Amino acid sequence: MTEKLYYDDPFLMEFTAVVLACREEKNLWRVVLDRTAFYPEGGGQPADHGTLGGAAVSDVREKDGEIVHCCDRPLAVGETVEGRVDFARRFDFMQQHSGEHIVSGILCGMFHCDNVGFHIGHDLVTIDFNAELTADDVREVERRANQYIWEDHPLGVDYPSPVELEALEYRSKKALTGQVRIVSWPGADCCACCGTHVARSGQVGMVKLLSCQRFREGVRIELAAGGRALERFETIAGQNTRVSQLLSAKVTDTAAAVERMQKELYQLRGRVADLEEKDFARKAEEYAGRGEVLLFEGAMSADSLRKLCGMVQESAGGRCAVFAGEEEVWQYAVSQPDGDLRGFVKELNAALRGRGGGKPGFVQGSVQADREAIERFFH
Repeated sequence: MTEKLYYDDPFLMEFTAVVLACREEKNLWRVVLDRTAFYPEGGGQPADHGTLGGAAVSDVREKDGEIVHCCDRPLAVGETVEGRVDFARRFDFMQQHSGEHIVSGILCGMFHCDNVGFHIGHDLVTIDFNAELTADDVREVERRANQYIWEDHPLGVDYPSPVELEALEYRSKKALTGQVRIVSWPGADCCACCGTHVARSGQVGMVKLLSCQRFREGVRIELAAGGRALERFETIAGQNTRVSQLLSAKVTDTAAAVERMQKELYQLRGRVADLEEKDFARKAEEYAGRGEVLLFEGAMSADSLRKLCGMVQESAGGRCAVFAGEEEVWQYAVSQPDGDLRGFVKELNAALRGRGGGKPGFVQGSVQADREAIERFFH
C-alpha cells in the first residue's frame, strides 16, 4: 500500500520517497513508491504531473492500493528520490473540483436532483444533472455558489464509521464499500470524494457557469472556476474590446452596435438583390433567342449563379452554361429543362477536373480549369 500524502496535505508539492518497484512497459517505466504526493487519476479528476528524481512523470494510476507513476526513465529500486508535483496543474484541478462540489451541492439542494456525471477537462468542467433547469435557475445557482465562495468557508474532510455513514446524508453516484472519505463544504455540500480540494472556499476564487444544454434525461452544465474563469473572462473581454474598436462603439455597447450593423447589412443585401435582379434581367434580354449560351462571370454566390443561369436559359431557349470565378477556379451552373444533363455533367467533370451534379434539367458544381479549356470543351 502506498502512503497517500496528498490526503494529509493537498498543498504538499515536494517530498522524498523510496522506490519499491520499477518495471518497463510500453516505452515507459512504471514506478511504485512507499509514499507519494502525486494524485492518481480518479473520481473525475486527472492525474498529477511532475518529476521523480530526474524522471518526468506524465501519468499516475492506482491499482490494488499501489500508486503507479509513469516515468520517462528508470529509477533504481531502493533509491530515495525527491518528488516534485506540478503545482499550477494541481491547484487548477483543486479549484475546479471544489468549485464543482459547491455548485453541485447548491444545485441539488435547490432542485432535489442528482449529479450523475462529472469530468474535469482540459479547458472546462462538465457536470450532468437529472433535472430540467431554466436560464434563471442557472443564474441563481451561480449567484449562490459565488456568494458561498466569497464567504471563505473551511473545507471539512472526515472518515466516518459504517454506523456514522449510515446516518449521514451525503451525495454519491454509486454504492460504496470499505472506508469512505467524506468531503464537505458546510452549508453547501456533503459528498463522498477521493479527489483533492482547496482548504477554504475563497481559494476557488469564483465560478462561472458557461452553458446549460439538454443532455440525455437532464442537463449538462459547463463550468470554469478560479484561474480558468479569469482566463475565459480575459479572452471574452479582449474579443469585445476588439469588436468595440472595429465598430467604433463603447465596450458596453457592442451588442447594440452589432444589431445596428445587422440591420444595415440586411438593408444593403436587399438593395444588392434588386440591382442583381435588374442586371440578370438585362443579360437575359441580351441573349434572347440565341439558343445555346456559354457565359463567364465574376465570382458570385451559388444562389445567384443558379438564378442567372435559369433566367438566361429561359430567354435564350437552349442549353445555358454559366461559369463564375477566375483563372482556374470556377463554379458552374448548366440548365436545359427539356434535356437530360446527367451524362453531360459526368463528361464535363472528367474533362475539367470538376465535381458536381443535380437533376436531369439542371446541374451545378465546380471545375479546376482555365477559361480556354472550358471554351474548348463546349466548342
